[in-house]
Amino acid sequence: MSETTVADEQETGFIAPVPMEEDPAELFAGDSGTLDAEVRTVLVRLLQRRFLLADRNRAQWRTLLENQQVIESRLHDLFVHLVVDHERGVAYKRQVRSAELDVPVLLRDEAYSRAETLVLVHLRTLFQREQGSGETSVRVDVEEIERTALTYFDPDDTNLAANQREIRAAVTRLAKEGLIDEESEGRFRVTPLVEVVLSNERLGELRGWLAEQRGTGTEQTQESAR
Repeated sequence: MSETTVADEQETGFIAPVPMEEDPAELFAGDSGTLDAEVRTVLVRLLQRRFLLADRNRAQWRTLLENQQVIESRLHDLFVHLVVDHERGVAYKRQVRSAELDVPVLLRDEAYSRAETLVLVHLRTLFQREQGSGETSVRVDVEEIERTALTYFDPDDTNLAANQREIRAAVTRLAKEGLIDEESEGRFRVTPLVEVVLSNERLGELRGWLAEQRGTGTEQTQESAR
């Protein structure tokens, strides 16, 4: 800024306007946001979806890593934590909860249905077993998932078709969330995301609960989940 401009400002009390080309570009009328469009998109996707997966959204994953600090800051303004698991290539959000602070809850827990839980336990058990054997990839057929899940339904229920539809719908939801990838028709690869959704501790609890529901021992329950 020149000395003349400074003198003029001191006399008039006004600041010289900044040229329009130096203003942040508006993305829509009245836009007062400061983030680029790509960063805003990633922020919205994190709020919309349960997970952001690196192998499914490579461009958004790259944008997330390059702008992680500012995205975290925006989420913290909403009392939401950002978790980025680089090893598994997954990012997700968690509701901030505090005993010292009255935090408004933005995120609601979306529980899995009974059929979804049965399928998830089977997938997690397979993943744990195969990983323990040194396998790098875990695959399963939808027919195997269906057979295992059906063993936990009421044996006196004659509406087999309805139960099968419920299980297939559970498979569809878990595939949409990225817990399994359909490589060919009816053939799925189990992804590491199952470890994020279902911890070892929670898996043990669910196995025990399923054993009680069937009136059998835990060992038999584990075998049926295979």
